[in-house]
Amino acid sequence: MRIDAIEVHSALNDGTAVVLRTITPDDEALIREGIAKLSAESRYLRFFSAAPVLPQAVVHRLAEVDGHDHIAWGAICSECPDRPAIGAVHAVRYCHDGPVGEFSVAVLDAFHGRGLARMMTAALLVQCRAEGLATLDVHMLCENAAPRNLVKSMGAEWISESAGVAEYRLDVAGAIEALRADTDAQGVQDVLRALEGKGGGESGAVGERRG
Repeated sequence: MRIDAIEVHSALNDGTAVVLRTITPDDEALIREGIAKLSAESRYLRFFSAAPVLPQAVVHRLAEVDGHDHIAWGAICSECPDRPAIGAVHAVRYCHDGPVGEFSVAVLDAFHGRGLARMMTAALLVQCRAEGLATLDVHMLCENAAPRNLVKSMGAEWISESAGVAEYRLDVAGAIEALRADTDAQGVQDVLRALEGKGGGESGAVGERRG
């Protein structure tokens, strides 16, 4: 089964049930709704703008996922009313078939600190490796502690800092190894088992994406 056809059913650190799947161009409305639900601070930290509505061109680019030059995974709270989208991660290749791209992550404020970003990143990195995307650059505002701690925990290298923006570089293979070693993160291990072909446990069921 192709990676982009797999849905991973698991749970956050607090037991909240979630499903992770690849993002497609059909998800443009979900992306727009998710951005609107971010706090002004979270929108500023992710997009360098606190505007409640981002330009349509930005939303369109986030949904313009082809699974090779633009890889993206999203998470849905499967036990919440209306099953809202609660987070997304993206890797965008700099040039066609090149080995380097840029990484970004966003999680709704209500789901911060529950391990979701780490789970989504695990899924993204496995697909990046399969698609020959070996290195990811991360550009973030210096005060944005959560993604800095996330990428540093996966071995990211600090590259530079300028005008309040820090740049880190993440080796995809090394990051996957760091995540695999994080055996206390059950959700991460569920993702890796599902996408690396090792089968899912009771708390990490694997489903085929439909539609």
